[in-house]
Amino acid sequence: MLPHPKGESHDIAGAYHECQLALRDIKPDDLDNDARGWRATLERLMDTTGIQESPRGTAAVKADQLTDDQKQEFSDAVDSLAYWFDRKSR
Repeated sequence: MLPHPKGESHDIAGAYHECQLALRDIKPDDLDNDARGWRATLERLMDTTGIQESPRGTAAVKADQLTDDQKQEFSDAVDSLAYWFDRKSR
């Protein structure tokens, strides 16, 4: 997938939105311990509490604030959870 022309933070904000859509109807009790941990990581890294509204959106502002380690942690949690759902669906 090509990077978004508006930059990495726009890509991450889009991923936040997609993760929220994917997880909104999934109950934590339907997940095992590993999947609950990855979900908690995503929720923590997507949390926009305390971020001021911006024309760009709070998710993009939050994405700008992530360290490189946090970006990697987010990416790893997305990949791990996607793989977990794939395995579960087989």
